Amino acid sequence: MIIDLRSDTLTQPCGAMRQAMANAEVGDDVYGEDSSVNRLESELAERAGHEAGLFFPSGTQSNLVALLTHCQRGDEYIVGQNAHTYKYEGGGAAVLGSIQPQPIEHDADGTIPLSKIEAAVKANDFHFAKSKLLALENTIGGKIIAQSYIAEAKALAQKHSLLLHLDGARAFNAAVAQGLELADITRQFDSVSLCLSKGLGAPVGSVLVSTKPVIDEARRWRKMVGGGMRQAGVLAAAGLYAINNNVARLADDHARAKRLADGLLGIDGLSVVGGKAHTNMVYLSSTQSVSSRFLADCSRQGLLFSGQPLSRLVVHSGVDDSMIENAIDIIQNFFE
Repeated sequence: MIIDLRSDTLTQPCGAMRQAMANAEVGDDVYGEDSSVNRLESELAERAGHEAGLFFPSGTQSNLVALLTHCQRGDEYIVGQNAHTYKYEGGGAAVLGSIQPQPIEHDADGTIPLSKIEAAVKANDFHFAKSKLLALENTIGGKIIAQSYIAEAKALAQKHSLLLHLDGARAFNAAVAQGLELADITRQFDSVSLCLSKGLGAPVGSVLVSTKPVIDEARRWRKMVGGGMRQAGVLAAAGLYAINNNVARLADDHARAKRLADGLLGIDGLSVVGGKAHTNMVYLSSTQSVSSRFLADCSRQGLLFSGQPLSRLVVHSGVDDSMIENAIDIIQNFFE
């Protein structure tokens, strides 16, 4: 048996989702005539507390287009050192948009220190790039960014006339874990990218939500970077199924991640980072000399995860209770 905990992008569409895709009403979305895409965009925008949405094939492209829409050549966006929009999306904003990133190291809780954000805002001086936007991520490293921090970051952004974008790749996880509605987290941002293909189980797709003028401009950029799709309703139907059926079950992933973390506490030579699960993720730390053998030995036994010396184990809909117990046994046996 393979227990694949490398990522929640490994989720597979269930039978009911596949049936919804097969039955989807479609049209040419570039002409705005795909009713399934239109419904997904409007429903998700409403849930997120925004006016309009735009369907993308990937979260990387959704984030990129948000930055291209908000910023001009020579502008700057302030971002966390480990944020996806800076570190894991190919440098697209800089390469394709001539938008300068100003990365800042995160605190241990995943936040970017507000004092450092304020210090990074550039004066109105032609020697500097124009500070235009603050990009946050929720969750980051599986950690939930607190509502109180988001409120303070919003106030700081307004003080310095910065726009505020959220990479909400796992915003539904953050909402479920806190017992909040999605809009409680997302409405205070000027734009939000929402992913459908991780814990929600859709095979592909993200939706950018914002005001109608921003989305109208983003549509132009989406076409330019190759994101315009035709009968995309087949994919949008999967997204609609996901947001209407798979949100509440994220709590199951969180519970299984908690069981995994709890089962690994107290093992000599292994540390559960933070002492607990972070939503659907567990991070493990071991010495450099052990970590490569640990990864290889677990892989030989069918337990897959990523990273060394810091290992990341991600729970998703393809993982059940018995797999969690087997994963605990494999890891315990290695260290014993």
